Amino acid sequence: MIEDELALLDKNINEFWNKFKSNVSDTSCQMAGLRDSYKDINKAFAEKLSVKLKEEERMVQMYLEYQNQICKQSKLIQEKRESLLKLIVEVNGKKQDLEVLTATIQDLKEEYARKKETISSAKRTSEERLERLQKSVDLYKDRLGLEIRKIYGDKLQFIFTNIDPKHPDSPFMFCLHLNEARDYEVSDSAPHLECLAEFQENLRKTKNFSAFLANVRKAFSAMV
Repeated sequence: MIEDELALLDKNINEFWNKFKSNVSDTSCQMAGLRDSYKDINKAFAEKLSVKLKEEERMVQMYLEYQNQICKQSKLIQEKRESLLKLIVEVNGKKQDLEVLTATIQDLKEEYARKKETISSAKRTSEERLERLQKSVDLYKDRLGLEIRKIYGDKLQFIFTNIDPKHPDSPFMFCLHLNEARDYEVSDSAPHLECLAEFQENLRKTKNFSAFLANVRKAFSAMV
C-alpha cells in the first residue's frame, strides 16, 4: 500500500510538473507577445511624440517670429506716433504763426484804409482850395492885374501888375503851396516883403484868401 501511495504521489507530481511547464511555456509566449506589443506601442508612441515635439517646436518658432514681428511693428508705430506728434506741434506752431500773420495783415489793411481815406480827404481839401483859388484868380485877374502860374514842386506863383504907375507891366510876385500839414506856406516874394510871414499866419488862421491877396498887393504898392 505504501508503494501504491508513493506511485500515486509520483504520478501526481509528474502531472503537476507537466502542467506547470505547459503553463510556464504559455506564459513565456504571452510575455514575448506582450514584449513585442510593448515595443511596437513604444515605437509608435515615440514616433508620435517626435512628431508632436517637432510640431511644438515649429509652433514655438512661429510664436517667437510673431513676437518679433509684433515688437518691430510696435516700434514702428511708436516712431510714427512720435513723428505725428512732432508734425502736429509744427502744424500748431505754423497755425499760430498764420493767425498772427493774418492779424498783422488785417491791421495793415485797416491802417492802409485809414491812410487812404486821410489822403483822399486831404486831396479833396486841396482840390477845394485850388478851386477857391481858381475863382479868386478869375476875380483878381481882371480887377487887380493878377496872374497865377503853376510851377515846380506843386507851387503856385502869384504875379501882380499895374502896381507901379510908371511901369505898369513890372511884376511883383510871390509863391504859395500847401505843406505836409496841409497849411498855406508863402515864399519867394520879389521884391522881398518883410511882412509876408505875418500875412501867412493870418491866412492860416482866417482862411480868408481874398484878404490875404489884398494885403500883399497893398504891401507891394507901399514899396513903390
